[in-house]
Amino acid sequence: MDTLFLACLVILGIWAVQKNVSRAERTAARVERKLDLVLQHLDLHEEIPGQDEIVALVREGKTVQAVKAYREATGADLLEAKQAVDRLT
Repeated sequence: MDTLFLACLVILGIWAVQKNVSRAERTAARVERKLDLVLQHLDLHEEIPGQDEIVALVREGKTVQAVKAYREATGADLLEAKQAVDRLT
């Protein structure tokens, strides 16, 4: 009986933490979208380390290598890197 109660508590705890993490991720994504819009409105561009190399790869049609270089330079995830490289074209 005690084991079942503890298992239920652990499951409820994990569920609560997962719910809070999910909410934080959605909030962070919303803030990033707003910041991107502000930067775009002000016509400001983020400096990317190795941007010249990434642009050269895009111009050569090496999109996959450009995405990989972007990810290595910025630490971005795959989707973010793909979207950034697409904006360079």
